[in-house]
Amino acid sequence: MEIDIQKQEASKKWMKLVILIGAIFFSLLFYQQNFGLNLFLFSVLTVIILAIHKPKSFNKKQNLFITVGYFITGITIFLFKSNLTIIANILAFITLIGSISEQKSSIYIQWINGLYTTIVAVFSLHFDKINSDKEPEKRKKIDYVYWFKTAGIPLIIVIVFISLYRNGNPKFDALITKIDLSYINFQWFVFTGLGYYLFYNITNPIQIEPVTSTDLKTGNNLLKEELKYTSPKKIKSEKQMGFILLITLNILIVLFLVTDTLYLFEIHKMTAPQLSEQVHTGVNALIFSNLLAIVLILYFFRGSLNFIKDNKNLKILTFIWIFLNLIMIIITAIKNIEYIFSFGLTYKRIGVLFFLLLTAIGLITTYFKVTKIKNLWYLFRKNTQIAFVILVISSTINWDKIITYNNINYAEQIDLKYLINLSNNNVFLLKDYIVKNDIKNLKIDEKHRLYLIDLESNSWQEMIFDNLKIK
Repeated sequence: MEIDIQKQEASKKWMKLVILIGAIFFSLLFYQQNFGLNLFLFSVLTVIILAIHKPKSFNKKQNLFITVGYFITGITIFLFKSNLTIIANILAFITLIGSISEQKSSIYIQWINGLYTTIVAVFSLHFDKINSDKEPEKRKKIDYVYWFKTAGIPLIIVIVFISLYRNGNPKFDALITKIDLSYINFQWFVFTGLGYYLFYNITNPIQIEPVTSTDLKTGNNLLKEELKYTSPKKIKSEKQMGFILLITLNILIVLFLVTDTLYLFEIHKMTAPQLSEQVHTGVNALIFSNLLAIVLILYFFRGSLNFIKDNKNLKILTFIWIFLNLIMIIITAIKNIEYIFSFGLTYKRIGVLFFLLLTAIGLITTYFKVTKIKNLWYLFRKNTQIAFVILVISSTINWDKIITYNNINYAEQIDLKYLINLSNNNVFLLKDYIVKNDIKNLKIDEKHRLYLIDLESNSWQEMIFDNLKIK
């Protein structure tokens, strides 16, 4: 027993040393520095410290998957720093901490636990210790009088004699005056303390209750025995209403799709405002249609209607409606792509494509919810997981560079003003474009000049891939 206690105490001391070293590296990476290479190195440092403290956590596939995603976001910040890559990296960090806290919880619970752990774990652990039912351990009383006699009185006497000697001897006074403590950077110590606080928190992950335990107890399947009793008459009424409503909605969406398809043959004749209006109108119709589709499907298949024998026709109508909504997504995507070919890429047009992708995924997961008799939590869990994966994947793409490359090479009309207002990730492309085409553009020249100055002023912590390119 005593040997185990000694091992635990030795382990705690070793972990405190690891956290202290990590805190020093934290200050070295971030004190008075912008984001760059340091954020990727911090990702590596974080995983090393977590692996030392909780090595078994990294034997689980999910934690390894999140760790890989975390590293990917760190690398992309070095390759092409952007707001999206930084946001993805921070969210991946929070997800990893939350997953180590409780790996089986839903991803949105991991976000809550990860954020809570990062900010207030030390206080939560302290108060939990105070409020625990265990009897407090007896602590040895500190002999304040002894320590005052041993260290306090001699220190006071030394200070008094230094003052006397300074007044009595000008050379001694000059010697004391030369002692310069300005090299001690108190802000650096505070920042290091912040790093220690952060690493202490993440190595002691906690869970918010009862949110976490409730999430773990809640399954994805809709169970017949857990449903409230519904009279056969009411079930029959709901089934008839759903049948009539879905037939009507399917007829309406078919008419809409037929007329919308006719517009596809006239797209090339449309002006920019007309095409823009068509895309926006299609997206707005899509938003309403899909929200209505999901809400109605969740309403009709929320309970007993899932388990009656003669619900096959209602399910078939539901699947047809989901399929027709997916066709609407495809048509809207074609319009948006045509818009991009004609007038170039923009973040809004890329955003429309991502929205369409997420909408399609929402409909597909709704299909599985009906076929496999899942509950609302299944939809929420699956869609948040997929959204997180899409965010990480999308952060690996240098969007500013792709937008610029596409527009200067393929767009029928080039909006240079829009491209200049993008981040510095497209500076070299723009510069090459005006040089090759012998175009004079003072704004691009100025953007290029200022970016080179920024790169040259980067410390090694702030370094990005473009620093290597200019060398």
